Amino acid sequence: MKSFKPAGSFRPFEDLQALLEANSVSLKEDDGDLRLNSPAPEEDPETDQTLFEAAMADVARIPQNICAKQVLKPPDNAGPDSTDESETLLHLEKLIKTGEGFVVSDTSEYVEGIGYNMNREITKRLHSGEFSIQGHIDLHGLTVASARETFESFLKESISSGRRMVLIIHGRGLSSPAKPILKTKVIKWLTTGRWRKWVMAFTSARLCDGGAGSTYVLLRKRPATRRHKKRRRLKKLLDKSQSGH
Repeated sequence: MKSFKPAGSFRPFEDLQALLEANSVSLKEDDGDLRLNSPAPEEDPETDQTLFEAAMADVARIPQNICAKQVLKPPDNAGPDSTDESETLLHLEKLIKTGEGFVVSDTSEYVEGIGYNMNREITKRLHSGEFSIQGHIDLHGLTVASARETFESFLKESISSGRRMVLIIHGRGLSSPAKPILKTKVIKWLTTGRWRKWVMAFTSARLCDGGAGSTYVLLRKRPATRRHKKRRRLKKLLDKSQSGH
């Protein structure tokens, strides 16, 4: 028959302490795997130093007095790719520092033109700076009307003074929404109207003279007239017929 205990006398954890003590497991001193606070094995500093010295045995120390340029200089036995890259970097350095190597004729902004019966070789000579500048004019900041008037006066004075090569500065017109306004107008004025008879050739200037923002103009001593053109044509036909005999 079960014993009856009055309410409030039920204590389920009363014998818990005795139960834990009866089923406890003792840890042996030689159970190293179960020790949570066992110290890590000590490293041998002499072994690490020996390994490091062996790994760095073939490494040569760089003297402090050698500059970075000498250290980064490619070896003499470098392959063709390394040589090409070094030459490219050298050209790029010259281009950035002095502008050397920048050819305006290789850009889309370059312009040139030749007059009647002129050899196209004249444009190469003109652009290369073979002719000295005898006069120049700057049209920067002018309206089209003012620039036209200034242009006309300058060319008239240059021709009457016997100037053969002049420089016209008009700017590149990079701020224009479409084509450069003044530059386009200058080319039109040189190739149409009365001034085309006096123009032997024109090209964009070299970088030192304004590049694509300026134009060299080579002027004639006398204007090219219809009689002059006819005489040249007859002379050419005569020379051709004589060379055929």
